Amino acid sequence: MLSVLVEDRSGAIDDDAEDQLDFTAERRARRRRRARHLAMSAAGLALAAALWEIAALIINDATFLPTVQATVSTFFHYIGQPYPTESDPLWQDVLVSTERILIGFSIGSVAGVAIGSLMHAVRPVRYLVDPIIEVTRPLPPLAFIPLFIEWFGIGEMPKVVLIFVGVLPIMVIATLAALDSVPTELELCARTLGASRRYTLSHVQVRAAIPGIVTGMRIAMAGSWTSIVAAEMIAATSGVGYLILQAGNYLRTSLVFCGIISIGIMGLLLDACLRLLLRWADPARR
Repeated sequence: MLSVLVEDRSGAIDDDAEDQLDFTAERRARRRRRARHLAMSAAGLALAAALWEIAALIINDATFLPTVQATVSTFFHYIGQPYPTESDPLWQDVLVSTERILIGFSIGSVAGVAIGSLMHAVRPVRYLVDPIIEVTRPLPPLAFIPLFIEWFGIGEMPKVVLIFVGVLPIMVIATLAALDSVPTELELCARTLGASRRYTLSHVQVRAAIPGIVTGMRIAMAGSWTSIVAAEMIAATSGVGYLILQAGNYLRTSLVFCGIISIGIMGLLLDACLRLLLRWADPARR
């Protein structure tokens, strides 16, 4: 009898060891795939820069298309120098635009998730709000710029409201679609164990819908940059959009590219933050 117990225990230890080895091998394979992905992404950016440099050398017109070297030199020059002279340096313009986006995006995301969750939980609210969302969703946020300037002036408020208006419909639809795709079995299991409808919605269904919600946030973030740059070109004295407009008026094409590249870099950083949020909130992604 003792020998049988010893054999069973040793067999269980061997199974645990094999599981641990499989888990370690899977993590190593995932890291190798991630490294290959980063290497291919870097190669793609290098190829794009090489094609840009070749095209600029062939055209040989800095006003039409500056070289990569000239653009990089301009970027490092104006990162701490204001343009125009009475304005802010490039890094402050990027910071101003990012701050406007984060404020409007945060308010729009929270409101969108709340409204989408309420529409999923209460059918009458869904029937009441859904037509409004469907009507306003195709409207470009830029169409509201004249109204917001007339209502709120040319300060920070119209820019934040513009981002909010662009983010809200996307987040409502993304939240609603993600909650609708959650398996009904999860809700039934939670209700069987004694959870209330409110607890089930907030702790079970919303948690299961996080991947879809974060995907909606990533889409809304990209649209936010489009809206804020356009708004800063029309009614602003700071921000990346204002910098790009002023540089374009004086044919400083290399500085225009610097503003565009700054938007791309900040977009990548904010998207990476949302990806980290998804990995933190969804254990299956780790």
